Amino acid sequence: MFESKYSKVLTVILIIVIIAILGLLGFLAYDFYQKYFITKEASEFVDNYKGEVSDNDPDANSTGTEGNSSGDLNELEATPGGTTSSTVGRKQKYKGFDTVGTISIPAINANYPILEDMTPKALETSVILLYPTNAEYLNQPGNCVIVGHNYRNGVFFSNLKRLNNGDKITIKDYKGGQKTYTIYDKFETTSTDTSFYQRDTAGKAEITLSTCTDASNDMRTIILAREDG
Repeated sequence: MFESKYSKVLTVILIIVIIAILGLLGFLAYDFYQKYFITKEASEFVDNYKGEVSDNDPDANSTGTEGNSSGDLNELEATPGGTTSSTVGRKQKYKGFDTVGTISIPAINANYPILEDMTPKALETSVILLYPTNAEYLNQPGNCVIVGHNYRNGVFFSNLKRLNNGDKITIKDYKGGQKTYTIYDKFETTSTDTSFYQRDTAGKAEITLSTCTDASNDMRTIILAREDG
């Protein structure tokens, strides 16, 4: 009788171990899917991405930089009545979302479309232009904030923590423009801190990358970069 009870206990333990192993294998399979297939698909999109510009569109109501002497997007946002952009780009689709451009960070092998819509589903799909909401400002004088999830497995902005001053970032915009930026600052701050969004860029284009830290979803790793030249 004792042996029968002992055998049942061993059977239960064995079942628990098997379930745990299957769960671990499932997790590893999903992690592999994210690291390989999602990253591969995003990289292929970036490699084939070409911004396209059409002829003037009289119905376009995008704000350009020509009506502002400093060319800073923060001043343009605060001052209505800027001139209408003379060109219109075609925003390609990535998994059903409009893209405003692409981002490539060689130091961490990150290549992703930059999406326009800030929605939970979009955040699960790629990185997003958070600020300003007008895609016309990407690669223009002023600061643009790009955010992405930290999946803590190398996907999206998981490896921002590995970046250092001097590392390069390339941004292609949907109108065919391309600029290379050099990182000049990296720090951590709270999720509610937006003090660095509107900053004096001295007439240059700058970008800010933001993601959760490994330790907390309420803290952010922030990367500041300035256009070369």
